[in-house]
Amino acid sequence: MSMDDLAADIDRLYEMPAERAAAEGRDRVDEAVAALDRGEVRVAAPTAGGEWVVNEWVKKAILVYFRIRTNEPIEVGPYTYYDKVPLKRVTPDDGVRVVPPAVARYGSYLEPGAVMMPSYVNIGAWVGAGTMVDTWATVGSCAQVGRDVHLSGGVGIGGVLEPPQATPVIIGDGAFLGSRAIVVEGVTIGPEAVLGANVVITASTPIIDVTGEEPVEYRGEVPARSVVVPGTRAKSFPAGDYQLPAALIIGTRSESTDRKTSLNDALRTHGVAV
Repeated sequence: MSMDDLAADIDRLYEMPAERAAAEGRDRVDEAVAALDRGEVRVAAPTAGGEWVVNEWVKKAILVYFRIRTNEPIEVGPYTYYDKVPLKRVTPDDGVRVVPPAVARYGSYLEPGAVMMPSYVNIGAWVGAGTMVDTWATVGSCAQVGRDVHLSGGVGIGGVLEPPQATPVIIGDGAFLGSRAIVVEGVTIGPEAVLGANVVITASTPIIDVTGEEPVEYRGEVPARSVVVPGTRAKSFPAGDYQLPAALIIGTRSESTDRKTSLNDALRTHGVAV
């Protein structure tokens, strides 16, 4: 049966109560999540023109999967967990490196060449080849992390599972996110962009390019190759003027930063903490 047929079945099951969906389509839901786990389908995928398309039926499959499963003990070596979703099984044939006690949830996909230090990747997420998910970094449900990305220690990539049509967080190929950076609410980080330490970007955070004579403001998207640092912007309230968080684009990643060995030095020339 084709993916189109599977998608149609998932759309139908999504509209059913949990008990009926379990009775009529448990195998189909399991098939969809297994395809996610193998990387055969994605929650969102880029088009040839660079736009991203959300596959709503895949998100619906995850939501139905949650509805129809029950918590049960999960034995992993000396540890016992209690959850609806098993952990992802990684073998040497997968071509990924997973450092204890890193955890990837079943239904996530790690492309060959990805590295997980002690970190967490949730169901529906996609992590590209050559990407480092560093210590205590988290990749939320359905987030799409490109190839050759570095998520530094403690980075938080938010999950966007509902509503099904919502775009997840997207991190473009070659991006670098400094320690404790946070990206949530379906924000897109363009290819090869650089976020300094502690940058926090939500859908409503002003992303202000301050490199020209006049500021240029973005929302929900960091342009490709931008170098971004934490900032603030004044806002007036009845009680007075206060500084609210913003993200400042202070430069563009130059050709000299393309080699990973020189990346930290290049960032520091912009005064960016990493």
